[in-house]
Amino acid sequence: MRTALLQKVLSCIMVLVVPAALFAADSGAAMLYSSGPTWLNGSSLPKSSAIFSGDLVQTASGSVAKINASGSSLIVLSDSLVQFEGSAVNVDHGGVTVSTSKAMSTRAGDVTVTPTATVWTQFDVKSVDGKVQIVAKKGDLTVDDGTGTTTLAQGQQTTRDESEQTKKKKKKRAAAAAPAGVGGIMDSPIAIGVGLAAVGGIATWVLLQSGNPASPAKP
Repeated sequence: MRTALLQKVLSCIMVLVVPAALFAADSGAAMLYSSGPTWLNGSSLPKSSAIFSGDLVQTASGSVAKINASGSSLIVLSDSLVQFEGSAVNVDHGGVTVSTSKAMSTRAGDVTVTPTATVWTQFDVKSVDGKVQIVAKKGDLTVDDGTGTTTLAQGQQTTRDESEQTKKKKKKRAAAAAPAGVGGIMDSPIAIGVGLAAVGGIATWVLLQSGNPASPAKP
């Protein structure tokens, strides 16, 4: 009797918990590694952490961080603020070095940089003082600055100016970055862990409440 009841309780809880874990797995999860002071959504980062689409990564002066995603690897340079978006990355300020075989794109203000083909491509994108600097290290790139699209061949580099409106938006985002908590709660591995811990707690409660006590009192 107790076993059947326990199985029903566990089944109900897993119906709630497992979809959250599966959703997180499909949301463009990656691993983040830090070398020096780094913040994830405004919280100080230990040596490594899982990150999800929408998360903010900020590095201090003299620090770098590395993001390992499926088919792509990014190095977040010193004194940078970027938003990881699964299949893309958005540079608010600072820069990234991107290595990808899945045509991961990088945005910096009005400028979007995308590999021309799904082959192994390496490039740098830096946003400094209202200017976006792009270097094609390996493979060709497509550069869209909002006014037109050009091709940047391997070994070449170029610079684009950001619009005044974009500069103002970046200043606001940078000011609000420290206390940020961007990812949805069900995307968070912490939320998933809490849900799994609840399974054990409720299961124990069921065992204690169902059936007779271990040492029944006698008159």
